[in-house]
Amino acid sequence: MKKFIPYIITIPLTAFGLLTLFLSSSVIFDLFGIREKEGNYVLLIVWANFFSSILYLFAAYGFIKSSKWTAKYLVASVVILVAAFVWFLIYINGGGIHETKTIGAMVVRISITIVFLISAYFTICKPRRIAGNKN
Repeated sequence: MKKFIPYIITIPLTAFGLLTLFLSSSVIFDLFGIREKEGNYVLLIVWANFFSSILYLFAAYGFIKSSKWTAKYLVASVVILVAAFVWFLIYINGGGIHETKTIGAMVVRISITIVFLISAYFTICKPRRIAGNKN
């Protein structure tokens, strides 16, 4: 069962990455009229989500390969999202036009990314040793 854990984590991470890639690129490139439906979006947040989506997909591949660099990609994503969120809060404080739902969406996105990061750390970077196993 332990061998299947990275594959089980890969499925939602890949889905999250693909959904994020689709939605952010649809706003950036104005695909399917999504830009109009998003209302007062903040382009920096959309770009941060776009770059994070690419990092999610690389991290999903890292989970399959059980590569320790997986956590580094997720750390990079957390840093990008937190930096963009801090900038966004400053932007809001300065009276910037935005959608209120973006605040909640960013909190959820950062939280989900941290959960994937913790999963990578405990399944790949810090595997538990079984008593008597010196590997």
